[in-house]
Amino acid sequence: MGILQTKLSHYHLPQKLISAGLYPYFRVIESDQDTEVMINGKKVLMFGSNSYLGLTCHPKVKEAAKNAIDKYGTGCAGSRFLNGNLDIHIKLEEKLARLVHKEAALCYSTGFQVNQGVISCVTGRNDYVILDELDHASIIDGSRLTFAKTLKFAHNDMKDLERKLKLCEPDKIKLIVVDGIFSMEGDIAKLPEIVSLSEKYRASIMVDDAHALGVIGKNGSGTASHFGLTEKVDLIMGTFSKSLASIGGFIAADKTVINYIKHNSRSLMFSASMTPSSAASVLAAIEIMENEPERISHLMNITQYARTRFNEMGFDTGKSQSPIIPLFIRDDIKALQMAQQLLEEGVFINPVVSPAVPKEDCIIRFSLMATHSYEQVDRAIEKITSVAKQLEVLGCEVALNKEYLL
Repeated sequence: MGILQTKLSHYHLPQKLISAGLYPYFRVIESDQDTEVMINGKKVLMFGSNSYLGLTCHPKVKEAAKNAIDKYGTGCAGSRFLNGNLDIHIKLEEKLARLVHKEAALCYSTGFQVNQGVISCVTGRNDYVILDELDHASIIDGSRLTFAKTLKFAHNDMKDLERKLKLCEPDKIKLIVVDGIFSMEGDIAKLPEIVSLSEKYRASIMVDDAHALGVIGKNGSGTASHFGLTEKVDLIMGTFSKSLASIGGFIAADKTVINYIKHNSRSLMFSASMTPSSAASVLAAIEIMENEPERISHLMNITQYARTRFNEMGFDTGKSQSPIIPLFIRDDIKALQMAQQLLEEGVFINPVVSPAVPKEDCIIRFSLMATHSYEQVDRAIEKITSVAKQLEVLGCEVALNKEYLL
């Protein structure tokens, strides 16, 4: 056995969790991503999806994808930079630029590639990338690829952000990158305060709207629109794998910025372009989102209903302002036990445990879709509350100094 195999063979954590009946990952779904899914031949309520508008099963979205395959085939066989640049990509970029009120947009194969390719591309040696400590992993990885100096500020802490800005040389690029809606906590970036500080210290702003697109802002156009600050945000990033029922991502900005990124972003230039069916499904999803505003209205109403119910049951839901509702369990083992027991009870939720978060901040991530009914939410909350009481998550103090498996 080689050195590589020897080293990696000592990694046994997944096997320990499987043996303990607590492994919560790679659960096999045998159906479409709807409010109910099939797992092991059994219907399960889905409250672990990012399909906020519930469009992955929409007939118009599926029809658009099928028609694109008939016209273009299944793939592009090359990058956008060379032979993989289709007219449907251009059409989508024009649509996205109008949606988020920017001059131009550029599509990538995945949202992860957007953050990797843009952050590392627009900043260079002697510049600064300033991140919220709870930014998505793709933002972190993008900052690791740049030659710029990376600074982190405490989550949504504007005093700490200002302290970091004061450390920067005034004549260098200072790019503040934040999630619009934070993917685990469900709270919204304090964009008005960030804009104020950016103007004071001549910094630029990039907002990752992966979880905000289709959720907040005019017609679901995201965080900058939500606050009426679109002109103050330099770069708006979004993904297609959440509300827009597909896969891929985009960056939107002024034409000069997009022109530079288009010819310098390595993850764009050296990756195959997004498939025609993916682009077509996004176009259809945007059209539905714009023509059916009641979807977003229902999503926010049912979100408020669910959050209120959870709080009434005694759950701590943190500072969530979105369809992502964290239920703080504050005990890794109990969070894993809850996920497993709830799956057996017919409810799919995602546990978020250490090292992804500190042990005292581990959560059950409960997320809603516009296609969920109040009856489904009630059923899920009833089961979650019952399991939480069985595990003594509610109604007692959790001992944080216990022996942990992780």
